[in-house]
Amino acid sequence: MNKPQAASRIAKLRDLINEYRYEYHVNNNSIMSESAADGLKHELSELEQQYPELITPDSPTQRVAGAPLPQFVSVTHKYRMLSLNDVFDQAEIQAWEDRVKKLAPANTALEYFVDTKMDGLACSLVYEDGALVSGVTRGNGTVGEDVTQNIKTIESIPLRLRSTKEAGLFLKGRTEIRGEVVMYKDAFEKLNKARKAQGLPLFANPRNLAAGTIRQLDPKLVAARPLQFVAWELIRDDGTEIPTYEFAYESLRDLGFQANKHAKLLHSIPEVMEFAAYWEDRRHDLPFNTDGLVVKINDRQLFAFLGVVGKAPRGAVAYKYPAEQATTKVKDIFVSIGRTGAATPVAVLEPVVVAGSTVQMATLHNEGEVKRKDIRVGDTIIVHKAGDIIPEVVESLKTLRTGQEKEFHMPKRCPECNTELVKLKENEAVWRCPNYACPARVHNLIQHYASRSALDIEGMGEKNVLALLDAKLIRDAADLYTLTKEQLLTLDRFAEISATKLIAAIQEKKNPPLNHFIYGLGIRQVGAQTAIDLANHFETLDALCVATIDQLREVEGVGEVVAESIVAWFGSPAHQQLLAKFANAGVSPQKVTKARGHLTGKNFVVSGTLDSLEREEAAEKIRSLGGTFQSSVGKTTDYLVIGDKPGQSKLDKANKLGTTIIDEAAFIKLLQPK
Repeated sequence: MNKPQAASRIAKLRDLINEYRYEYHVNNNSIMSESAADGLKHELSELEQQYPELITPDSPTQRVAGAPLPQFVSVTHKYRMLSLNDVFDQAEIQAWEDRVKKLAPANTALEYFVDTKMDGLACSLVYEDGALVSGVTRGNGTVGEDVTQNIKTIESIPLRLRSTKEAGLFLKGRTEIRGEVVMYKDAFEKLNKARKAQGLPLFANPRNLAAGTIRQLDPKLVAARPLQFVAWELIRDDGTEIPTYEFAYESLRDLGFQANKHAKLLHSIPEVMEFAAYWEDRRHDLPFNTDGLVVKINDRQLFAFLGVVGKAPRGAVAYKYPAEQATTKVKDIFVSIGRTGAATPVAVLEPVVVAGSTVQMATLHNEGEVKRKDIRVGDTIIVHKAGDIIPEVVESLKTLRTGQEKEFHMPKRCPECNTELVKLKENEAVWRCPNYACPARVHNLIQHYASRSALDIEGMGEKNVLALLDAKLIRDAADLYTLTKEQLLTLDRFAEISATKLIAAIQEKKNPPLNHFIYGLGIRQVGAQTAIDLANHFETLDALCVATIDQLREVEGVGEVVAESIVAWFGSPAHQQLLAKFANAGVSPQKVTKARGHLTGKNFVVSGTLDSLEREEAAEKIRSLGGTFQSSVGKTTDYLVIGDKPGQSKLDKANKLGTTIIDEAAFIKLLQPK
């Protein structure tokens, strides 16, 4: 066979193999036996080996897993992957519809596109001119990890979009597909059955396995596990090309993806609730785990018009089913000390399966919660998973008590370091260990500092942290930067390669992004988003260190309680010493470089609803021109922008302080280029 003949044969083989993949994974229809398909793939591989110049990135042979990756690369999503607000009953979903109607143009007829919510790992796939170029995990919604090599091994993901008359538009330019990487329940059970026969530990549940698998650095391991990709979103730079979510699902199937076939267009909230009731009874028959429904405004133009609040779109909600429950016994109650010193009662349970995974411990939150629910050691209790994730004790079944149950009493002293527990405020529910050197606090704080959400130090997991602490090689997170390879080699856990890698991973984090460093410090009340807001506002660690409560309250999302916690943290001599140790070790968080523009140095507060911009859009425009977006009016506020139904308290404060008050038209004019 000469080269032109081979090229023709290769093209036909690829088309037929891709059609087999589409029919098998999307339509659940096999047009030939698996062995026949394997024969075609073998012939294609041999021809490509004979003529390697004819190999293309979208060839079915390119699904073969390559060499292990050294690490994942962070990627910023072009369009943020948003979260959904939860609703739990008809009253809450009706209230959501009422809010939508108030914001929507008058006399708008609402339609809802409803689908079951899959329990997996959200990923974004990007195609350029029809060819797959990247796959990225959701991450924090703004930044994810590039897992392209791994997702290419998933057969239900086309390496090239199908060319059809209906979906031909999406084969030109950039097309983004979003969906869920899942492992179907039957495949999960088969995998665990095989592991049990081999004497290997069993996996906990399909969701954790799917998420853990897609983040493996070795694509060969990913290829060996039966993952599926189910699409639920189609994105183009020109949003008008996709008029509705119903159209998006039809197009996704035309392009070669699985999209849930039971997703449905509905016309009223009663219809939505009827659909919800139907799937609540039948959800266990689905091939994947689910904890509810996703309800979206079908009209994409209206969906975009409604905008975003925080991290959630106004045009969609997640309707959650009641969490699955089970009964078990409380074997013991112990107190766990967290990184901020919080002393949390935890119930040790007789193992019980809830929502597909085994539960052995459940939080009891605080002393008051234990008393309110009257939970005792020896009680038979009802446990559920809040949001199908966090195990929680619902109640004790008091009628089953035998008289042998023991009441729980909060210890007076920390079980880890014997320091007397305190409450920072008289009305606070949580007891805390005030000892910064408490072993439990130190361990949890170092582990938090090295975690993915904070500094993301590869190889610094819980066991390595414990080993370093036990060997007295570190006492706090700053000591990580003074570790040497020679010190690590004295521990049984490390050999030459692993020690070299860990030292390199630590040294790579000497100049972390400021928000990651702030979050890694473990300041009480400061989560990942607040850390971002603080970094953007103060720009340097030095500026944050000396910030006053009034200055902190100017930051979006920071109120009195959070501001007090931040000031108290930086005012502590122990924490000042820790920061000095970081500096002496060469740790220097990156300065945040703000955009410069004609609004540089100007501070804005927006109150009320704007007609032309959503609140977050207004904030982004202000920041892009160098200005600062504030959540509340203060002494440094230059402009209060007034929309429909502004807050009276903000108006009063602006008038009192002499802040310039402008309407939306004047604000839009300020945004125009100078």
